[in-house]
Amino acid sequence: MAGGHAEISCSCEPDLFIDGLSCCDQSTAHRLARLGLIAPAHPGKCGDLVPALLTEAGASALGEVLAVAA
Repeated sequence: MAGGHAEISCSCEPDLFIDGLSCCDQSTAHRLARLGLIAPAHPGKCGDLVPALLTEAGASALGEVLAVAA
């Protein structure tokens, strides 16, 4: 997401796209959005694709996973 390759659909169950391709595990994408770990970079109309961003909570969770893996 940091490289600008991810987009997210604006909806109550947002879908995630990487380099224009649908993420193969949309149920995980929905869960990441519901947990507030990923989010649209800006508002859009329902169904619009907008840049996706890793939220502060997502970055924190990722940092914890990387620390455990190290």
